[in-house]
Amino acid sequence: MKAIILAAGMGTRMGKYAKEIPKGMVSFNGKPLLQWQIERLRAVGISDISIVTGYEARAITFPGITYYHNSNYAVTNMVESLMCAQRALHDDVLISYADIIYDLKLAKLMVESHFDIGVAVDELWRDYWMMRYGGTETDLETLTVSDNDRIVELGRPVNSSEGIHHRYIGLIKFSALGINKAIELYNKKKVKNESWIQSGKSFAQGYMTDLLDELIGDGNVVRPIVTRNGWLEFDTVRDYEMAAEMLAIRGNRSIVS
Repeated sequence: MKAIILAAGMGTRMGKYAKEIPKGMVSFNGKPLLQWQIERLRAVGISDISIVTGYEARAITFPGITYYHNSNYAVTNMVESLMCAQRALHDDVLISYADIIYDLKLAKLMVESHFDIGVAVDELWRDYWMMRYGGTETDLETLTVSDNDRIVELGRPVNSSEGIHHRYIGLIKFSALGINKAIELYNKKKVKNESWIQSGKSFAQGYMTDLLDELIGDGNVVRPIVTRNGWLEFDTVRDYEMAAEMLAIRGNRSIVS
């Protein structure tokens, strides 16, 4: 199995913490976010790790890593960054956003899953949102799991958390067959330069949730890989400072040990 970390973005919402460095290079508890992920991946047996760079790519220099570069990082989004590594997309692959860290338990769940398309989801997300925002009605998007354990919709912005029982994390497992389906869909849309149905974004601005939602729409089975917390996202200044406060109060074991 391979792993690809998408680290091309500028991370402007991280303010002073990501000044002139990619968000994945922000240091937390003594090491960059990307290093947290690399160590987790290697601990569960993944040695073939790639990083897709973009903004300030020269700052990302971990040994033993394969690098791909999204030269259009300023005007594209996650799907385009992923496809910059298309040469590596011919085997089972774990895809991760660069601004998250996760515990060993979740890493093992991802590696051991046998789904063609599996998406990490947090069923205790409300606890985390209470810490992040003091409530559960901020930064919301749909994620619906059916009675037969399939994700049937995700990624649509909403204003109420009613009925939202899981939260998308930004960690996805594709089998060789699953990633091939994703590439086929991507290439079909690229020929027509089609916008993405879920977000309405232009083709080059597609989110990973756009890609996943259209795979579902095409009849592909997308399964939830369920965690109960065990991850942190560093999207904003407040996210970073909240995680630092948690670390100071509760210690490393309460973060992502």
